[in-house]
Amino acid sequence: MKRLITLLLMIAFTVVLTACGGDEATADDVIKAFKDAGLEAEEPTEMTKDDYGVAPMKSDEGLRFLVPSIAEGAGGRVITYSNQDDLDEMKEYYDSLGEESAMLFSWTAKSGNVLLQINGDLEEDKFNEYKKALESVTK
Repeated sequence: MKRLITLLLMIAFTVVLTACGGDEATADDVIKAFKDAGLEAEEPTEMTKDDYGVAPMKSDEGLRFLVPSIAEGAGGRVITYSNQDDLDEMKEYYDSLGEESAMLFSWTAKSGNVLLQINGDLEEDKFNEYKKALESVTK
């Protein structure tokens, strides 16, 4: 009887872990959600150490994408994390840059395991569309 109970508990635990693990979005999932929502997310490329600059490099993955309507070469980043504290640290980093200088302002949003950072020249209403698309794949 004990073996049966142990086996059932192990199966239940495995099911719970599998269900929870499926909630994490990839950067590609988010880019697809942007495109599905009719938003610009052109030329997604894997972020390199140069894309991070002096920012903490604690992410699992990151994609840089272009938003041509802002300006040539302008866009944003979709960065995923397995550690919520690391995500919060990076969001705080981008937010503090904008507080130090209007020239360095960018929009940021976090949802689930994903951080979104977009050039601050994007209109707030348009940023909110990106944020909504992000939330559609991370909840």
